[in-house]
Amino acid sequence: MSLDKITKGDELTQSLDIVNDNIARLKELFPEVLTEGKIDFKVLQDILGKEIEEEEEYYRFTWAGKAQARREAHKPSTGTLRPAKDESVNWDTTENLYIEGDNLEVLKLLQKSYNNMVKMIYIDPPYNTGNDFVYKDNYKDNLKNYQQISGQIDDEGNKLSTNTDTNGRYHSNWLNMMYPRLSLARNLLNEEGIIFISIDDKEVENLKKLSHEIFGEENFIGCIVRTTGQTTGQDSEGLGSSFDYFLVYSKTSNRGLNGLPLTEHDLKRFENEDEKGKYAYDQMRKTGSSDKRTDRPNMYYPVIDPDGNEVYPIGPGGYESRWRFENNTFKRFLEEGLILWKKTKKDDSTVWWPYVKYYLEGRTKRPSPLWNDLEGNKKASRDLRTLFNGKKIFDFPKPLELIERIITISCDKTNDIILDFFSGSATTAHAVMQINSKDGGKRKYIQVQLPEAIDEKSEAFKEGYTNIAEIGKERIRRAGKLIVAKKLAEIEKLKSKNSLLEEDQQEINRLQIAIANLDLGFKVFKLDSSNIKGWDGNPDNLVDNLFDSQDNIKTGRTEEDVLFEILLKYGLDLTLPIEEKIIEGKKVFSIGFGALFICLADGITNKVAEGIGAWKEALNPEVCRVIFKDSGFGDVEKTNSVQTLKRFGINEIKSI
Repeated sequence: MSLDKITKGDELTQSLDIVNDNIARLKELFPEVLTEGKIDFKVLQDILGKEIEEEEEYYRFTWAGKAQARREAHKPSTGTLRPAKDESVNWDTTENLYIEGDNLEVLKLLQKSYNNMVKMIYIDPPYNTGNDFVYKDNYKDNLKNYQQISGQIDDEGNKLSTNTDTNGRYHSNWLNMMYPRLSLARNLLNEEGIIFISIDDKEVENLKKLSHEIFGEENFIGCIVRTTGQTTGQDSEGLGSSFDYFLVYSKTSNRGLNGLPLTEHDLKRFENEDEKGKYAYDQMRKTGSSDKRTDRPNMYYPVIDPDGNEVYPIGPGGYESRWRFENNTFKRFLEEGLILWKKTKKDDSTVWWPYVKYYLEGRTKRPSPLWNDLEGNKKASRDLRTLFNGKKIFDFPKPLELIERIITISCDKTNDIILDFFSGSATTAHAVMQINSKDGGKRKYIQVQLPEAIDEKSEAFKEGYTNIAEIGKERIRRAGKLIVAKKLAEIEKLKSKNSLLEEDQQEINRLQIAIANLDLGFKVFKLDSSNIKGWDGNPDNLVDNLFDSQDNIKTGRTEEDVLFEILLKYGLDLTLPIEEKIIEGKKVFSIGFGALFICLADGITNKVAEGIGAWKEALNPEVCRVIFKDSGFGDVEKTNSVQTLKRFGINEIKSI
């Protein structure tokens, strides 16, 4: 939007208004349903005709509080994320985020900046076992609620952390917690995006119904069953539990999973080799289910063997079977040298029989729905204890190899964003760094974790950790150092050789470049109330209260606090490159190589605008916006500054 004067934009008062955004989309599809800004549902019903469900009884999934939970997903947040540089690593260069706060509010705040940007989401939410933490949302003011529950006690000092099965709304409470979070998470997935949700058998059926509703039953990829490596519940009279589950959904129905690398066992099949490389082969006749001619009549046809005879797909015992593909595909495979004829014994005689070659290069295998080949939870606990010098600082971490496999089958190597908003001990962040260190990838992560208080009797508390977020951040720091240490050890091992071969030096160079290119840092942000006076409380009163004083910035808030709030409300990436300059004694920020300039100083003059204009011309961005603090200059300087910036081709200028 291009403006001729400094404006006070409403979009800076809150996170994305999903309701109005959806109304705008509806207006694009059916402009006739909007009358004076309101939806006329009678007109909408006329348009949709028989597609409206009007019966009292129909298939649906419901529970106590569902309507309120659905509305909550569409209510904007008036909070912000404040930078915590002192807790971050490589602040100026990293593209990873660690956000401390209630994930419901954080997901709302990310709606503008990361809408349709995330490639994969992995979450390990509370399983609703009766002992774990179930977020109790306060639909009136979740921000104040967050500030209360981060201590895990209510006004009377009662613990808020459990949802016992004696509660009359045991399942409903859990579903009300999950519904708005999954709904908001779907908005963040891009068109190729996939979500993996970890759960056990206590809520898997409810979670599947809920996820069918949010992501669409047609986008259900499947359910992965994972062996945990230990059996729980053996003291009961029922079955013990040795598995957990991962429900997998895509954003759109045309997205499948990537293949997995072949194992050593798989590679044994590729023992044959020709001028094109190593290959395996399978017979061209379809075997197993649906192998009859009647199943696919167009795949029953003769092919000519090396002796000129016709060969049909005849199964054992003489029944008419079928080939694996149509005749046109066979002819193409034949031209490409992918058909292999071999002499085979058949009905007491030796005949030619066709096979299809599968070359090793670039080949992967389809992921199985049963994952029983990975180390279990005990190994994950041991690895984490080792990382923390033998101390048990977190219960039930997920195995690194598990998250690495999920990343492999859902993400590419470059620039894919991976989100985990039940971060726990930050296994996902660790896995992203580790897999990048192995294949040179540039994947990025966003971790979100409630600063859930740690039991004072625990070993973690005795080690100085007061909440889970502190453990997650420290794990990432230690994991990054460990990854570098392992690569340096590889380099030292190569250098210790008596005779350093050329290929050894090349490997040393590769390892050194890999270390330099690794992003082992993260920017820490913490959920808080807005930096601007009047943005707290009732969202309906925001506009009236926003300019209640000449200086709208709260006491104790820094220019950088406000800067990142503006990025969120504008929908800009929180890891965009930011450059600072002092122009006429005033600090000016350039975000995204000149896409946005922000100056929040007092006493701004026209010369500051001149400096911004010159800086903009040097960077030459396609689009440029400028934001000032409203109280930063007088009326005359404001008017002159606007005209100066317009002279440099900058027409979108706002004040707060």
